[in-house]
Amino acid sequence: MVKIAVLGYGTIGSGVVEVLEKNRDVITRRAGEEIEVKYILDLREFPEDPYADRIVHDYEEICQDPEVCVVVEAMGGVEPAFTFAKKAILAGRHFATSNKALIAKHGAELIAMAQEKNVNCLFGASVGGGIPIIRPLNCCLTADVIEEISGILNGTTNYMMTKMADEGSDFDDVLKDAQQKGFAEADPTADIEGHDACRKIAILTSLVCGQQIDFEDIHTEGITKITATDFKYAKAMGRRIRLLGSSYKTGDSYCAMVAPYMLDDSSPLYGVNGVFNAVFVRGNMLGDAMFYGSGAGKLPTASAVVADVIDIVRHKDEHIPLEWRPEKLELVDYRQLTGRYFVRTTAQSAAIEKAFGMVTVVEAEGVTGETAFVTGEMDGYAYEQAAEQMGDILQCIRVK
Repeated sequence: MVKIAVLGYGTIGSGVVEVLEKNRDVITRRAGEEIEVKYILDLREFPEDPYADRIVHDYEEICQDPEVCVVVEAMGGVEPAFTFAKKAILAGRHFATSNKALIAKHGAELIAMAQEKNVNCLFGASVGGGIPIIRPLNCCLTADVIEEISGILNGTTNYMMTKMADEGSDFDDVLKDAQQKGFAEADPTADIEGHDACRKIAILTSLVCGQQIDFEDIHTEGITKITATDFKYAKAMGRRIRLLGSSYKTGDSYCAMVAPYMLDDSSPLYGVNGVFNAVFVRGNMLGDAMFYGSGAGKLPTASAVVADVIDIVRHKDEHIPLEWRPEKLELVDYRQLTGRYFVRTTAQSAAIEKAFGMVTVVEAEGVTGETAFVTGEMDGYAYEQAAEQMGDILQCIRVK
């Protein structure tokens, strides 16, 4: 029997315990041994919980117990999660987590530490919740050079964008609705400003290039400036607005960014609605593939965490190699990417033509007092120069 400790008994931690209990028989068969939760670390008491007798409040109690084989972190945040992870790994315990903030910042360091101690550090639930994207990148696509990863990586923002499109609602109203339904936190900054998606695309890019990508280096735009008017234009164009985290192989490096895009129905991400996530991958041998499913939530995320625990139990006497070296890879400037831009402006036609040349004008029902257009192909430097020359810009959204 393999004994584990779960750090944090909130949404994900309680989900891990629930998955282990409900699917006990099949998990035991697939792991090759029974898995038992010996400790649950939390500051709170849970007197009515069936696992109340396993609640502890001091991490040292877990660290000093030689029976604990796997530590599962489900607290979130960088600290004390990083301190607890280091203690577990240095003590020869395997470690599993769904914590994207922890992995984005310290993933390479923890992997190197785990390799040195001949244990495992797995984090399959850190991107996409229950979507199996980390494991395929590590196991199934290793013969490919990954040329592009583009994903809807945050369920909160995707729910909001879907609702704004379907109902014509304003941003503030949709945010309140998302909070009331539990899709958005009381402080939604990490979601709506794109920070959550930024950390996730940093993790994915680090895995495909095998080096550390610092999420602070990724150009990130959120959805706070998207308005109901933008969705009127998107509808007129037959497009949908989605927040994407994207990474493109550029020479010997990658170019990564997070930003809203207008997608048409040729995009595999066009039909991803509500709180669902999807990750599109293009390999030089594979071609195109997409991974779609529940990107968050208690049981989908917990299921992915338990899958890592099962993998650890199968390999508890060996280190599962992951290529993610601590050496930092310098990203290519996002402005080197070429594409088209949807622009709304109060400038006159002559000023538009002088700055951008030939453009495609877009009209939307009920919108007056401005001009909207789509540019031709240009890189980010050229767009910035043209935008500065024209001035009077109300909105800019990339077109994919």
